[in-house]
Amino acid sequence: MKKLALCLLLSLTACGGSREFSRASFNGPLQCAPYARSRTGLQLRGDAASWWRQSAGHYARSHSPIAGSVLVFRATSRVPSGHVSIVRRQISSRTILVDHANWEPGRIDRNVPITDVSPDHDWTLVRVWWAPIHGLGRRAYPTYGFVSASGPDDAS
Repeated sequence: MKKLALCLLLSLTACGGSREFSRASFNGPLQCAPYARSRTGLQLRGDAASWWRQSAGHYARSHSPIAGSVLVFRATSRVPSGHVSIVRRQISSRTILVDHANWEPGRIDRNVPITDVSPDHDWTLVRVWWAPIHGLGRRAYPTYGFVSASGPDDAS
């Protein structure tokens, strides 16, 4: 169990955008930021957490999920470079399905549930599905919000 936790931590640090996306094994360069960039066309670079700041004035930002938008996770001790997930669709007011790379080490996961657990219902704190336990992970992760190539910019 400790080995799995260490592998997860090390893989999540790979959500920076310094390497380009490739379908790689666990030990390869699979990262969330290049994967999201290749799927959405957003021209943002660097660590996933920096996408929120970089998108200001260039892309629409929101606290409401829209299919095709990118949920930007803040950097934390567990995810030092942040993380990004692509919204597939909203299934309830508090749950979306996303595609993302490297949340589970070396994998691209599709149709993954993410649930808003923020006190103000603004998607600034979420829990993410963790396949090894077949349920939402125990930890909540802070996020900035959603970035998309189109739509109104209602976030600052």
